[in-house]
Amino acid sequence: MLAARKVTLAACALNQWALDFEGNLQRILKSIEIAKSKGARYRLGPELEICGYGCGDHYLESDTVLHSFQMLAELLASPVTEDIMCDVGMPVMHKNALYNCRVIFLNKKILLIRPKMAMANSGNYRELRWFMPWDKLRAVEEYSLPDIIQRVTGQDTVPFGEGLIETKDTCLGSEICEELWVPNCPHIAMAMEGVEIFTNSSA
Repeated sequence: MLAARKVTLAACALNQWALDFEGNLQRILKSIEIAKSKGARYRLGPELEICGYGCGDHYLESDTVLHSFQMLAELLASPVTEDIMCDVGMPVMHKNALYNCRVIFLNKKILLIRPKMAMANSGNYRELRWFMPWDKLRAVEEYSLPDIIQRVTGQDTVPFGEGLIETKDTCLGSEICEELWVPNCPHIAMAMEGVEIFTNSSA
């Protein structure tokens, strides 16, 4: 008979500001501290939380991606992020295309960069103006990390795509905001592949 299993997850809603990289970083770190104090083993933050969701055409500027990676390097190096799986949102350039991504890491190692597949592009939302949707179902490629991240993690490349994270006890799958509302939600296929924990980060 299988023993009962329990895990504590932290879903964090933060008051992030567009292009307030240092302020956003401090709020992310504080949320991780609170999550750990509550016994959480996984911390999920808002969509594009490192740079802020409402950056508009500043997403198209290389500095926005650069500063996001600089903040990610600080998160990876911080003792606050030790022994808790962290899931943070930021823009990532892959093969000259810009993606709205989740970066999932644990103990200074990036486990997966997960790009958004379904863009919010109606009403107040114009995500297709800035981001490419990832259209390769169940596909993972190698992503070459910038030097600033390599120096912290010791990794040259990491998985990039619609991957899953398997642990000794369970399997996790990640969605991003709009993906929850499309007819063929990613979590449907994930469930058929044995995923038990589904996360969805929203702005």
